[in-house]
Amino acid sequence: MDQLKIGKFIAEMRKEQSYTQRQLAGILGISDKTISKWETGNGLPEVSLMMPLCNALKINVNELLSGECLTASEYKEKAEENMMNLMKEKEESKRKIILSVIVCALTILSGVTMFVLSGALEIELWLRILLLLIGTIVVIGGIGVVIALDVTTGTYECPKCNTRFVPTTSAYIAGLHTFTKRKLKCPNCGEISYCKKRLTH
Repeated sequence: MDQLKIGKFIAEMRKEQSYTQRQLAGILGISDKTISKWETGNGLPEVSLMMPLCNALKINVNELLSGECLTASEYKEKAEENMMNLMKEKEESKRKIILSVIVCALTILSGVTMFVLSGALEIELWLRILLLLIGTIVVIGGIGVVIALDVTTGTYECPKCNTRFVPTTSAYIAGLHTFTKRKLKCPNCGEISYCKKRLTH
């Protein structure tokens, strides 16, 4: 989906209804910063906000996701296109998760192998240190790749205001987590809570 096109369309339809960003935010129960984020193409409305947003702007969800007003003849074609885009996004997220698991497994396997070899083989000290150094670099590099893949896979959803967002890498690393949730600060409401991982934006 073209976030910039959707953002411009939201701004255009908001102005057509004579709403300021603050007024529209008040109707939806969110901050005007969130409206600004959508309109500048830096995010999309959460699923839970799409219907209320569409009702306020007097459009339908298909038009929102297409970023344009649709005629009756375009409606079905765009609906199918939007559905395919959502399915592609979910598939891409699943591929990234699988790749993360593979990289993690290979990192552990190769790192442990290097550490075991450095202790088990009768080799010179400099070679032992080299194996330990290579093992350490492999483990650190693998962890970095897994973090980079996981941060960009899907979004996290705030349980307080249902805002979906992608955390910064530093917030991601620092956040306590379970398998499906991570303790993060919501950029919309400012609450720090366990946010659930979602595969789509």
